[in-house]
Parts: sequence; C-alpha cells; structure tokens
Amino acid sequence: MNLVELSEAKLRNSGEYAALVFEGQEISNAQMEQASRRLATALKSLGVKQGDRVLVQMPNRPEVFQSFGAIWRLGAAVVPVNHMISPEESSYIYQDTGAETLISSTDFLPRIQACRTSTPDLKNVILAGPSVPKGYLSYQELIKGHEETASIAETNDGDLAAIVYTAGTTGRPKGVMHSHRSLYESGRIFYQQVPVRAGTVSVFVLPMCHIFGIACMVAAYFHEKGRAVILSSFTIDKIFEAIQTYRGNLFVGVPTLYVYMLLHPDPKKYDLSSMKWWISGAAALAPETWYEFKDKFGFEIIEGWGMTETGATGCCNPYDQPKKPGSIGKASPGVLLKIVDDSGREMPQGQQGEIVIKTPGVMMGYWRRQKETEETLKDGWVWTGDIGYVDEDGFYFITDRKKDLIIKSGENICPREIEEVIMTHPKVCEAAVVGVKDSVYGEEIKAFVVAKPGMQVTPEELQDFCIARLKRFKTPKDFAFVDSLPKSLVGKVLRRELRRMAQEGQSG
Repeated sequence: MNLVELSEAKLRNSGEYAALVFEGQEISNAQMEQASRRLATALKSLGVKQGDRVLVQMPNRPEVFQSFGAIWRLGAAVVPVNHMISPEESSYIYQDTGAETLISSTDFLPRIQACRTSTPDLKNVILAGPSVPKGYLSYQELIKGHEETASIAETNDGDLAAIVYTAGTTGRPKGVMHSHRSLYESGRIFYQQVPVRAGTVSVFVLPMCHIFGIACMVAAYFHEKGRAVILSSFTIDKIFEAIQTYRGNLFVGVPTLYVYMLLHPDPKKYDLSSMKWWISGAAALAPETWYEFKDKFGFEIIEGWGMTETGATGCCNPYDQPKKPGSIGKASPGVLLKIVDDSGREMPQGQQGEIVIKTPGVMMGYWRRQKETEETLKDGWVWTGDIGYVDEDGFYFITDRKKDLIIKSGENICPREIEEVIMTHPKVCEAAVVGVKDSVYGEEIKAFVVAKPGMQVTPEELQDFCIARLKRFKTPKDFAFVDSLPKSLVGKVLRRELRRMAQEGQSG
C-alpha cells in the first residue's frame, strides 16, 4: 500500500470541502491534492525517485502537508526535521540521511546556507515564500510550472515512508524508520481510540517533524469531512481564539500547553464551549495539572502515551469512560504491553519494571544503526526504557525513565515522584529533578523549579514542603530557580541540559 491512496480515497468518497484553515484562508481537500500532485511532478523532474529521502523542514503550513503527499506519491521517504534546531544538528541529519532534496521556507534561509557548506550531497533546496534567491528553487513556481500527476508509486507495506528523528534528549538523535504500513496502523489506532464524528473541527498545533503530529495527520484520513485549523506559530490566546472563531471540537497538545492554559489570566473571555476532546501526549502530564484543568475549564484531559519507535501508539485513557489522572491509560486497540524485569520475566500486577510493547505501528528500526535496533527491538517487542506498573483495572502508570533514575546510596529514586510533589506547591508552576555527583552518597538530588508568575518561593519553603510529604532521603538537597525548563519541541524536559546546568553550578 501507499499512504497517498488513503487521501485519494477520501477525496473520492467525501467530495470537495474546506479541509484546512490557515491564516484565515480556507483551503479545500481538492486544492491540497492538486498542489501535492503538481509538486510530485516537479520533484520527479528534479530527479527524486522511489527509495530516495527528502527533507522537509519548516513550521506547520499547507506546504508541509502537500510535501508529505508528493514525496509518498513518488515512493520516496519523508524526513521531517525540526525547524528550531541548530544548524549543527540540522547538518547532522542532512548528512545522516544522505538526502539530495530539501523543502523549507525562506524564513530559514540563513540556517540553510550555514548547513549547505557541510552537506555537499544537498543539490535541490526548495523554498516556500517570497523573494527566493538565485541558486534556490521557488515552491510556488514549481507548483505553477508543472502539471498534475495521477500516478502513485507501487509500494509494499514494508517500504520506507518516513525517517523521524528522536529529540536526542540523551545524545545524538536517531532516525526512526517507519513504513507505509506502520504509519497506516498508527493512524488507524489513533482513530479507534477517539472516533470523532464527521465534521469535527480540530485546532492543530503539533509539529509535523514529530511522530505525534504525523500519526494525527494519518488518523485524519479515517475521519469524515473533518476540518483542521493549522497554527504555525501560536500563543495560548491564539489557540483559544481559534477554538472560539471556528467552534473547535478537538485539541491535541503536550502537557506544557495545558500548564500555560492554566496560567492564562482571563480564559473566560473566550467561548470554549464547543470543545469535546482535549488530548495530551508526548510527555508526562502531572495529576495536579489534570485536576486543575478540570476545575478551571470543566473538561477532563485524555492522556495517552507512545513513542517515536511505536508510531506514537501505546496507551490511552478512555475518551467516554472514567479516566485515571496520572495514568497513561489502557493498552490501545491491537497493542500488547508487559511489565518485565531486566531478564524479560513478566512482573506481577502492581510491581514495577520496564514497559515493553508490541504494536502494529512499530518501527522498522533505526536508520543505519543496527546495534541500537537490536538493543531496542527484540522479537517484535520494543523495550521502551520507561519504568512503570499496571494496576488491577489494566491502567498503566509510568514512574520514570530508566536512564533518569537517581542512585543515592545504592537506592533507586524516581525523579517523577519528587517532581509531582513539588508541583503540588501552590507557588510552583513546573519542576524537574536530576541527580548530581556527591562524594558521600554517589548522587544527590537537585531540583530545578519554575515559580508561578508573580510569586516567589524559597528553598527552605520547598524543602520543608517535601520533607512533610517524602522521606527526608528523597528530599532535594538543592533547589535552583529558573525562568523556564529546557524542553524539546513537544515539551519533553531535556534532562541532559539540566545535568549540564547542575554541573556548571557545582564547578562554579
């Protein structure tokens, strides 16, 4: 199968309708498909062929979705790249994939120019936007100058469709390979988890360089005549305005966005009554955030969990049944999960171990990294590196990342347990905990804290607060106050940066 067949079938079955809204302009599904077909012809004229990799690096806008379709139509693979990473990181991905073609925007021209000197294989750079300089190709002109192609490359279910790079929270990012089949299955599972009705309006902010955004896009192929309001850049006010203006029903975001919604000084000035589903994923949602959101907005957030390696599929809280705050939910349709020890022995209910998962949306492996693939993917099971347990009702809970455990005097301490306590303090907005070297205990606990706007809190206050709720052994020795926590594009805390900051603080 080829994923483009899904969008073509939807166009045939649903007819033409306004599928996207971008910067106040409505764009029909037929217009999107036409532009994508024209771009496919243009890419083919530039030498892009089946099996090639094509880079797409820009914030969400119609051209991103058109590019995905055009690349897949040719049987090539999409390599979506975060537009916010440094030129050095971009160059690494360009070189790692060996791609010869990049689709981006004139807004990022200086960054692209910095990368081109170290990526001689990059022959074609296509830029969306005005005033495309000499030596680069205009996206708009390519669309205008080429005819539509109706042909779709024949691809097998296991053929490469995308290489999605991990955030690199612990080192160099790895390219996770997904096939047409795995992305199809991920989209299908997403749709089954929250089977939204025909005509649903979603406010879309998830970046398409992340598997979460790609899975949501493929899930939309299964929806009937839905409309997406695309925000390339946004504030909480813009999100609320879009919901109010277009009567939004569905929002998929990351925990950080929900935290910021709670900090909004006057959310009641917006009419959010049309909303039905608020979904969170990509990072842990604190129970405190869940309860505060329900109290302030009257909605229950649906928290789910997945990984780049699993096509963003894994678990999800029920959309129409009682949820468990702090839980990632139950296994998604067609997905198997187990809690195991280091030897792979399944752990009894309620006992902690590593979560392993088997899903139809599983990756093919890591691009050019056979050793890492074999370490992560064993007999079809993905060893996630997440530590957790399953309760008597089949709800799964993640207690921490295996690599993030703090070992103090030989005892394993979960940072998340401490973070969730600190975040219940009325003056605290966010918190993250890491281990730092200590001559006595091996590792000691350091907390980085973001106070709520206009509030001040002292280390002594937080220490007393933690001692009253945790063992003194688990109470952080040191508290550092920061304006914000370093995060990836989808809101994952970059603990490597916090460890670096902690080390610099020690040496200073």
